[in-house]
Amino acid sequence: MEPKQLREMSGEELAQKRGELKEEIFHLKLRRATSRLENPMKLRQAKRDLARVETVLREKALQQKAG
Repeated sequence: MEPKQLREMSGEELAQKRGELKEEIFHLKLRRATSRLENPMKLRQAKRDLARVETVLREKALQQKAG
């Protein structure tokens, strides 16, 4: 997911997306521990997407505080 798309989302949508990504990461880690992952890059990509979402949420929070 690109940062431009994330910046267009509302705070609620970003919070929902963050929850979905955290759940996906949990399940991927669980599968990695119990069996072999089909695509190990999926876990890495999910972590990066989560970081992007949290960065945009932080940007929005700082804008509201300053604004």
